[in-house]
Amino acid sequence: MTEADVNPEQLAVRAMANSRTVMASAEILAPPEQVFAALVTDAVERWWSSADCYRMTAWAAELHVGGSRSVIVKTADGRRLPAGGTFLEIETPRRIVQTRRYDWNHPTLGRHETRVAYLLEPTSAGTRLTICHGGFEGFAEAAAEHADGWARALGWLQRYFGEGRQAAA
Repeated sequence: MTEADVNPEQLAVRAMANSRTVMASAEILAPPEQVFAALVTDAVERWWSSADCYRMTAWAAELHVGGSRSVIVKTADGRRLPAGGTFLEIETPRRIVQTRRYDWNHPTLGRHETRVAYLLEPTSAGTRLTICHGGFEGFAEAAAEHADGWARALGWLQRYFGEGRQAAA
């Protein structure tokens, strides 16, 4: 299925936050197995980026419960900011739960660890990806900022698959 075959409303990226949690969702034009792989392999380096914002580099992950993941966020101005976390739950290709932390002093979140849950549901067009990012108690500004970030990242993921690229299986 292509973007032309899908109702544009169906492709809308939605993201919102309250003072504790960010919710975001989007329809991705690829099966759950490919979307799952794009989230947990070095395919992250091919889609999670924008020249005017940042790009993910040096992705590494031990894909098992208790396994770690790490990445370097390279900013548009050339800074290299490490981030990482631990996989808490993995149900291939339906669900991923992981911790997330910045290994530097993020302006609105510091080094506070949060938790991200990805839910991948098969649809007639591909996959409905829903993200629940919690742990922002006391960091309302960071939650709002991360809602914008998830909307941006989901748009990048849609474009990655919309341009006919495939993630490593």
